[in-house]
Amino acid sequence: MDMARYRDALLRKRSEILTVGAGAKPIQSGEGTSSRQGDLADQATGNNEVHIQLKLKQTDAKILQAIEEALWRLEQGTYGVCRDCGEPVAEARLNAIPWTRVCITCKEKQSAR
Repeated sequence: MDMARYRDALLRKRSEILTVGAGAKPIQSGEGTSSRQGDLADQATGNNEVHIQLKLKQTDAKILQAIEEALWRLEQGTYGVCRDCGEPVAEARLNAIPWTRVCITCKEKQSAR
């Protein structure tokens, strides 16, 4: 298993998230502005956009945390080992999601719950 390749992939993804996040426009709230901007459809669209931006930021934060944990596992020599069953994670899965913590079998069990 080419650990340097996985480290590079993790660092690239971390950098991508941090760069995109730094360039993102701040989330605008309707609070404190004119109480009647646009009709109800415009307000609903604006609220939906804020909700989507929040979800994206939360997702990015979770991925960043998982990347940091994967980098730590690389340092510890436990990278590529499933957290749940202790079996090796398939390289195809690591190539697709280098920050994954579990093998596909354990992930499917989690999803079935």
